[in-house]
Amino acid sequence: MTPSLRVYHDDDISPAALEGAEVTVLGYGSQGRAQALNLRDGGVGVRVGLRAESASRHLASQDGFAVVEPTAAVAGASFVAVLVPDEVQREFFSGEVAPNLRPGAVVIFAHGGPVHFGDVALPEGVDVVLVAPMGPGRILREYYVEGRGLNAKVAVAQDATGRGWPRALAYARALGCGRAGVIATTFADEARLDLFSEQAVLCGGVPALAEAAFETLVAAGYPPALAYIECVREIKYIADLMFEYGVDGMRRRISSTALYGGATRGPRVVGPEAEKALKEILEAIEDGSFAAEMKKRWPGREEFLKAVRNDGLEAAREEFEKTVRRAESE
Repeated sequence: MTPSLRVYHDDDISPAALEGAEVTVLGYGSQGRAQALNLRDGGVGVRVGLRAESASRHLASQDGFAVVEPTAAVAGASFVAVLVPDEVQREFFSGEVAPNLRPGAVVIFAHGGPVHFGDVALPEGVDVVLVAPMGPGRILREYYVEGRGLNAKVAVAQDATGRGWPRALAYARALGCGRAGVIATTFADEARLDLFSEQAVLCGGVPALAEAAFETLVAAGYPPALAYIECVREIKYIADLMFEYGVDGMRRRISSTALYGGATRGPRVVGPEAEKALKEILEAIEDGSFAAEMKKRWPGREEFLKAVRNDGLEAAREEFEKTVRRAESE
């Protein structure tokens, strides 16, 4: 029997664990900024830990936060949210976080991967928890400001104080996630599920399919800007329908032609070969070989972005922005 989800909402969560606490947010990217702003708006004391050379220091200061070196920020906090990129967490955590943690502090991660795959060694005497908002920082912040919430997953890897769960839940509540629902999980499940959804659907399957469809239309002689609109831009509208109503609800809200064509042609695109690839992707995540591969082959973010950029697709997007979208605004 499939286990049911354990979900917490605001009324189920006591904020007491955060009362009077000083939270250090390490990193000020998409998640770091959103979490820091949400916490502060909820009355939580927040300071931001950033290295002297960080390009984010000016923005954090501009937003009104005290910005200090990570080592000092960690030493003075009972709650420490580690929101730096996964690929730098091993060095950062061992060098600037672990040696400076106060006994009884709680360390918060937004993704289970660094702990589950062994990049981070858990120091004794502290709680180690997961609070993973299920969406990008921009959406976490927008929903909070609108009085809504973004679902989050929570887990406890190490409960040194006996207060790991109340602390994780209180932190998620302060981010606004209790408004939507906070889902109990484990570091292992969160890490594996998050990686699989990214690779198979959200950041792998959907963009790859969009690019392949775009290239097919352009090769057949269709205008690139129109191919971009049809194969890339319109994904949002179908995704919005699935988000709001589910897959069946989406199908009930599209034309009969779209319904028939999608249901009969979709399995040609995602057939046995794709299903085999999905299983292989999941196995590589579960056995740790994906994590090992990335550590070995990752060239750096900017270099990788250049390598995977589709110049034809981006040129079509620029044409769309200059012509069609400009006409929309006039």
